[in-house]
Amino acid sequence: MTEPVPVPPLVAERLGALRERLIEATEKGFGSLRGRASAASLAAARLPLAEAGLVYPLATLRDSALRNNLAAMAAYCARAGVALAPHGKTAMSPELAAMQLAHGAWGITVASIGQLQVYRAFGFPRLLLANELTDTAELAADPGFEAYCYVGSTDGVAILDHTLRRHPAGRPLPVLVEIGQAGGRTGCRTDEQALTVAKTAQATGTLTVAGVAGYEGTLPPGGRGVAAFGRRLRALADVLADTLDDAGGPCLVTAGGSAYFDVVTRELTAGGRAPVQVILRSGAYLTYDHGFYGWAVTELYDQHAYLRLDADAELGPGDVVGLGISHPCTTLDKWRVLAVLNDDDLVIDAVHAFF
Repeated sequence: MTEPVPVPPLVAERLGALRERLIEATEKGFGSLRGRASAASLAAARLPLAEAGLVYPLATLRDSALRNNLAAMAAYCARAGVALAPHGKTAMSPELAAMQLAHGAWGITVASIGQLQVYRAFGFPRLLLANELTDTAELAADPGFEAYCYVGSTDGVAILDHTLRRHPAGRPLPVLVEIGQAGGRTGCRTDEQALTVAKTAQATGTLTVAGVAGYEGTLPPGGRGVAAFGRRLRALADVLADTLDDAGGPCLVTAGGSAYFDVVTRELTAGGRAPVQVILRSGAYLTYDHGFYGWAVTELYDQHAYLRLDADAELGPGDVVGLGISHPCTTLDKWRVLAVLNDDDLVIDAVHAFF
């Protein structure tokens, strides 16, 4: 297992300042500390959860699980010969994203220009916007920053080209041609459309086609459609390599949520005519490792929950119940500061989320 590597100096500097920032008393779970705590002070005190001055309900992260997941995914990508640009929208946490960089991530994926601005504010040097871009304010000449975005139509190409001609970025913007499927969310519905979009983008002079992208997570469960989608992505990369001029590096091919990343990896690395750099975008893997339990929340309404217990369960007033999450994206966005616990339930850190 490889050891974590240092993060870029600017990221380390800005996270160091965040670590010393006092946590506001208005943050959920931290009100009793009344602005006296920071991530650094919590780490130094290492108090038991019940004695740390936090109040419930409280979102927590298990340090050992985080580190296991980080190492496991990094090892998987290394064995498979693929890169990882984990989706940063899951937690919107620069601390967690920095941990992913330290474990070899190629960059961080974002879903909106607002998310891109957050991660750039913390010094992240390479961001993949899994969306189309119409605001180029973040693309001013900066040799230390790389941004990639999607194009899924000739109209999208025209908008980007028009904007970049009015506000030059000083260099062509790398774009990934997005493919989708009938009834899907976004992306070119046919390969012919995708090729037209690629040729149109490459002809602008303001854009350069860096590769192809897609998302398989909305396909029916079972894997067959996912495998076919992966083969389609890989074949399109070969067609682009035959059609477009060499952009100065291997074609990027990116897909992969946290459910079928293994299927995607198998298909995208199966071989083809052109060299490619496969980039997975799995993000939920970092915090999504709970299984099924005898106790479960069976119904929600407003801010109330029905809890199903085993027949022999002994639960009484004042007891604290720890719940695993069903999906990280719809849990972590409810919190702006999360306590980190070790296996003895000592509070050893805190991470911030910028939703």
